[in-house]
Amino acid sequence: MTKERKSEILTEFAKKDKDTGSVEVQVALLTERINNLTEHLRVHKKDEHSRRGLLIMVGKRKRLLKYLESKDIDRYRELINKLGIRK
Repeated sequence: MTKERKSEILTEFAKKDKDTGSVEVQVALLTERINNLTEHLRVHKKDEHSRRGLLIMVGKRKRLLKYLESKDIDRYRELINKLGIRK
C-alpha cells in the first residue's frame, strides 16, 4: 500500500483530523491490505507464509468488527456498507 493510498483511507474514514487509531480506520486499512494480499495469492498459489498472514489479518479485522458491533451497531453497519465486506 502506498503512502498516498493510506492517506486517502485515513481522510475517508477518520473521525477527526489526526485520527489513525479508531476502529473504522483500522478496519479500513486491514481491508485494503487483505484485498492486496488476496490478489497476490491468486497469482502465487503456493505462498503459504503469506496465506498465514492473510488469515491473521482477517481474524484481527473480524475481532475489531465484533467489538464495534457490540459498542455501536450504527457505526458498524455504516462501516460494513462503506467497505462492502459483509452481506
